Amino acid sequence: MHTYVSLYGFFGIEEAEMNAAEEELIEQFAEKVFTDTSGLAVTIMAALGDRLGLFKDLAQNGASSCSNFAQRTGITTDYAKEWLAGMTSAGYLHYDPASQHFALPAEHRPVLAEEEGPFFIGGTHQMILGLLTVVESLEKAFRKGEGIPMEAYGPNTWEGMERDMIGIYKAKLLQAWIPAMPDVQRMLERGVRVADVGCGTGRILTLLAQAFPRSRYVGFDIFKPVLERAESNAEIAGVADKVEFKVLDASSGLPDQFNLITAFDVIHETNPLKTLKAIHRGLEPNGRFVCLDVKCERALEDNINPRAALRYGISLLFCMSISLANGGTAQGTMGIPEEKMKQLCLDAGFSHVRLVPLEKSNHNLYEAFI
Repeated sequence: MHTYVSLYGFFGIEEAEMNAAEEELIEQFAEKVFTDTSGLAVTIMAALGDRLGLFKDLAQNGASSCSNFAQRTGITTDYAKEWLAGMTSAGYLHYDPASQHFALPAEHRPVLAEEEGPFFIGGTHQMILGLLTVVESLEKAFRKGEGIPMEAYGPNTWEGMERDMIGIYKAKLLQAWIPAMPDVQRMLERGVRVADVGCGTGRILTLLAQAFPRSRYVGFDIFKPVLERAESNAEIAGVADKVEFKVLDASSGLPDQFNLITAFDVIHETNPLKTLKAIHRGLEPNGRFVCLDVKCERALEDNINPRAALRYGISLLFCMSISLANGGTAQGTMGIPEEKMKQLCLDAGFSHVRLVPLEKSNHNLYEAFI
């Protein structure tokens, strides 16, 4: 037996008597926790780099010394030096000791600098900055079982969410998802009435309206501020005459009937059965419901990986918490695997549901039939 002294004193691990095998296991886990904690610090540095346009500058203007980088980005040399060093330490940037220049490798640019591309992560980082502002409220919610209202989240949350998914929508919606549902595509081409439940900033509807101008579209969301941005997005996209947005809790019922209703990454944030019943009632005969939701496994032991862990964290910080605040059932981001979604749709009155085959997707796409 010998005394183990923590390598990471700030973890608060006390000296203790233990054998070598126990010590090795503790050190291995301490290293994992340290790596995870480092990841949060790296995420915050990367988010700052995104918000300040630092990655984009390196992508556009190439390798640079610290002083030149500070001058061309409009930040101070002290902060430039520390940020460049941190991002180099994390492996995001390359540093050449001979020239003392920093560079963003070409293979890193789609992830860190190419806005609205399918690999871009800047929106996720910005969203996390926004979500971290509610941690104190979340601590209280843990004890009281209450939710966190949408009004508690700042602009970084909403802008980050929009930027987080728009690259995927642009790369997949018209090129893969809609073509995988031929009947839905034909409906849109000939011209039908479309509703999007939980439309957020309206980017799905603006893309559909641009591609299928014969159809008419309405987006419903319970949070008015995001609809104001949605209206602006539709105006910029040149489809304001084809798309309208309304404040509405769709789980309480839709004001009209539609040929096609969509819900992208939102059902898990509601009372799913109640919302799906309202959607079913809101469809015309022979109408279709298209639903995109998070791909996850039914058993917890099959959801043990970094992507799932991130989603559980986002669930606590947002999805589950706003669900509780809005009368939902706290399913959580990972709460509706394929089998459960299909059964919920059947219980809501749909005749059958099919899982649309997708390649390399982190989401499940469903087509439900009246």
